[in-house]
Amino acid sequence: MMLTSGNSSSHPVSFILLGIPGLENSQFWVAFPFCAMYVAALVGNITLLHVIRTDPTLHEPMYLFLAMLATTDLVLSTSTQPKMLAIFWFHDHEIEYHACLIQLFFIHAFSSVESGLLMAMALDRYVAICFPLHHSSILTPAVVGKLGAGVMMRGLLWVSPFCFMVSRMPFCPSRIIPQSYCEHMAVLKLVCADTRVNRAYGLFVAFSVVGFDIIVISVSYGIILRTVLGLPSGEAQLKAFGTCASHICVILALYIPALFTFLTHRFGHHVPQVVHVMFAILYLLVPPMFNPIIYGVRTKQIRDRVIQGCCRKNSQ
Repeated sequence: MMLTSGNSSSHPVSFILLGIPGLENSQFWVAFPFCAMYVAALVGNITLLHVIRTDPTLHEPMYLFLAMLATTDLVLSTSTQPKMLAIFWFHDHEIEYHACLIQLFFIHAFSSVESGLLMAMALDRYVAICFPLHHSSILTPAVVGKLGAGVMMRGLLWVSPFCFMVSRMPFCPSRIIPQSYCEHMAVLKLVCADTRVNRAYGLFVAFSVVGFDIIVISVSYGIILRTVLGLPSGEAQLKAFGTCASHICVILALYIPALFTFLTHRFGHHVPQVVHVMFAILYLLVPPMFNPIIYGVRTKQIRDRVIQGCCRKNSQ
């Protein structure tokens, strides 16, 4: 069934999400590790937010950005996983048209926010290592808040036209999306009209967001590497590299599956659909699960050092 809106564009009442094409008979069992990863992401990120909120020693730029990242991970994983598990376990493949567009918006907007926060965290590491005496005066809470707000606004403003342009286009009779969730390119393939403008805008957003963030991260770490290698002590070099290791791991966990998904959508026509869908799912599951584990270890190390320092002062 197709509906016609006031601007004469027709759209279906709902779409059909297939889940994982090629693994229809195994989806029930495949859902269990995905559910475990989602629960781990929820528990890990909520715990991290609680620890940062209740521990005054963690109210500094690095951990304020980490709190923003944890919130983003919660939104990103929750926007897809409940519906995905409903598909795998209860065969609830249908998703209402506007719910699909809302899911599309949340996925792309908060993916942009996550990338921007990793860029901001790279800038924080740059200031902390290259200008340690001025770190707290440069990255004040107000500056951190403005950076977070800027990253959020960029994601909302850049992604909003996706939904607006798609909602004004006519759709073909086919309602089947060979995915586990709604995302821009998959929905665009169901449009019965010229989509070159939409595709061009999608490329613009991808390169202006991810491209810009990767350039800033690369330049920041290039300067950090030069500064660290100039330190006189090997112990100081290891300590400086240690503060960056967790951030680098999180960057790789986000960008590797994200770039694979982006490239296979546009150029990987010979990549099996099941491989593409699995990477797309992992792209939305691995970073939210991985981030609190990596940064949770780092947070514990910081807290242990603070406690040891307080004990030494008290013993003196």
